Amino acid sequence: MLVTDIRTQFYDKIINKRVLLLVTHDVDALCACKILQSLFHCDHIQYTIVAVAGKQDLETAFLEHSDQLEFVVMINCGGNMDLIEVLQPEEGVVFYVCDSHRPMHLNNVFNTSQIKMLVNSGDDFNLPAYEDVFRNEESDDEDSGNESDQPSGKRRRFDEETIERKMEKRRKKREWQENSEKIKYDYDEFSFYGSAASLVMYDLAWKLSKDKNDLLWWAITALTSQLIAKRIDREKYVSDVTELNRHVSRHNHRNDDDNPLSVNTMKISFVPELQLTLYKHWSVFESLKHSSYTACTLKLWTLKGQKKLHEFLADMGLPLAQSKQKFTSMDTQYKDNLKDWLESSAKKFGLDNISVPSFQVQFGFKHKFCAFDVAFAVDAILESVNTSKTAEERFMEALDCLSRTYIDKLELGLDLCKQQMQGVVNQVQSLLDMKKVVSAGPFLYAFIADGTPDSKFFSRPNCLMTLGRFMLEAYIKLHNRRRARNLPLVVTAPLDLESGTSLVVGIPPLPELEQASRNFFGKAFEQAAEKTGSRTLHDHFEPSVVVMRTEDRSKFFDALISLLQ
Repeated sequence: MLVTDIRTQFYDKIINKRVLLLVTHDVDALCACKILQSLFHCDHIQYTIVAVAGKQDLETAFLEHSDQLEFVVMINCGGNMDLIEVLQPEEGVVFYVCDSHRPMHLNNVFNTSQIKMLVNSGDDFNLPAYEDVFRNEESDDEDSGNESDQPSGKRRRFDEETIERKMEKRRKKREWQENSEKIKYDYDEFSFYGSAASLVMYDLAWKLSKDKNDLLWWAITALTSQLIAKRIDREKYVSDVTELNRHVSRHNHRNDDDNPLSVNTMKISFVPELQLTLYKHWSVFESLKHSSYTACTLKLWTLKGQKKLHEFLADMGLPLAQSKQKFTSMDTQYKDNLKDWLESSAKKFGLDNISVPSFQVQFGFKHKFCAFDVAFAVDAILESVNTSKTAEERFMEALDCLSRTYIDKLELGLDLCKQQMQGVVNQVQSLLDMKKVVSAGPFLYAFIADGTPDSKFFSRPNCLMTLGRFMLEAYIKLHNRRRARNLPLVVTAPLDLESGTSLVVGIPPLPELEQASRNFFGKAFEQAAEKTGSRTLHDHFEPSVVVMRTEDRSKFFDALISLLQ
């Protein structure tokens, strides 16, 4: 059941109750979790947080905590799976699901008693009509029962008319089933994303009059992470940014001269932000090299591209020595004018969309971060390859990283992000130089071999998807052919050498990625595995991410080629 009045149909129901909070490993889920935690603390609602990385974790967490439990809140998990079928809950248990994954499972949408889908009323769900996908079987049983209830003397003979009526009924039922299967297939064919869960939760906080700058900043960070991961298009992003800017104006309207910053003040401001990865915490030169937008447009992995980068810096009037300095160590005149100079030179080099509307936050006198920095840092901590930390520890550290009291953890996340981006760029350059991105006909594919430098980073799904998006864009810029632009990409990386498993991700074609980011690989992977008997695990909440036995890779890819041909 879809719920848009979240205050009365969700929050008022759980006050004075104990709640199980299941949160998946992504930036949006963590931000929504922080907003809910803040609301729960205000109203003294008892809760238990459990981090869930996949569907198996979800089942385990529910089983462990299902005793005497009435309410379960799921953030960015559970929406695209049949919860009643999988979890087999008691009748009194109610699930409140706030999940940006689309499409939502139809059994969840049309369950009116136990499942409440918390959604943004502005989203478009494209749901089929109930009667097109669910059939009332009782009426069929009654019809067949009526015939046998007649007295023996008056029992209907099986004459031609009766047989024809039965055949007509069966034909209609068969037609309905075929039509229903087609509607369900069309509905489930593409996976995509709706409004960030954090925006839904922030809207709740605002309606409860419990919103403040911290909660607003978490909503901004979540929205920014969706743009970075290309889960939403630019148009949707700008629309949501405009809405959030109204709240920013409301909370930060005071004049700076009248209210000078104190040590504990938090101030959010609306600013156009450059699409350069962590440039304020790195050097401009390194940031230009490690940002997919500039690296792919200028083709920085080629000698010609390197030359163009130097021309770009010269056109800006930024000395090479200054561009290679850490941003904070640059001369004031260059630092203050960088954004204007960069925007004015960018158009000459084909970088028309170098800046996007965004926000920055200032904590007291010292710390200033833009939303992109924080989103990158939180994701880097979640995707950390530090083997000494468990997934739960990484989750809690990323949750802490969002609090302004743990600036040191945020700085750690920024350093981890730099390492990951260096690994991504090195891998892209290596695969392109060695011509390892191969066209299989209907799609491109690339295998990251065991023992490849930096391959440890790509055992994490988000990092592998970042690599995939970067590589697809780079390949298309390098092979400037129309057909290449419409090809999707499949990337595999070693996951666990001992168990012989690989991680596989599917990246949709670039036009899809730039617009609605609709991904058809979830269904395609399922069908390819079923057709060949490949040993795959579809455990991730993102359908286009699967784990596969490495030895089954060739037959899996053969099936995928024939499916997408």
